[in-house]
Amino acid sequence: MQEVFAVLIFVVVGAGAVAAVVALLHGGSAYDQIGRGGVHQAPRGDDAPESAAADEEIRQMLTARNARRVARGQPARDVEAELRELTRAAADPALEAEVRALVESRNRRRLARGQAPLDVDAEVARRLRDAP
Repeated sequence: MQEVFAVLIFVVVGAGAVAAVVALLHGGSAYDQIGRGGVHQAPRGDDAPESAAADEEIRQMLTARNARRVARGQPARDVEAELRELTRAAADPALEAEVRALVESRNRRRLARGQAPLDVDAEVARRLRDAP
């Protein structure tokens, strides 16, 4: 009986070793991707089914952070405003270039009328932030 048990142990350990080598050879690329930004952003907006749940989780974290701020004696922040800022979509580079061209042309017209020019970077950021 002990001989069968010893053989069974060796077979199981051997099969495990073979499976580990196979997994190492075929699954090694998954570990190479760690830390390289492999997490894909879910689409934002009304068409994203996960956005409501994600927004609720972010809201909970912001509320907890706000509670810690108040406990330290610091002023509370507007959770909804922070949520909007965190979940707004990043500007498309092509859209940013188009807005920049618009602001620069507006600056040229202002200079032609004798008015002070706008700060281009600040105006581009404001227009992208205020865009619907």
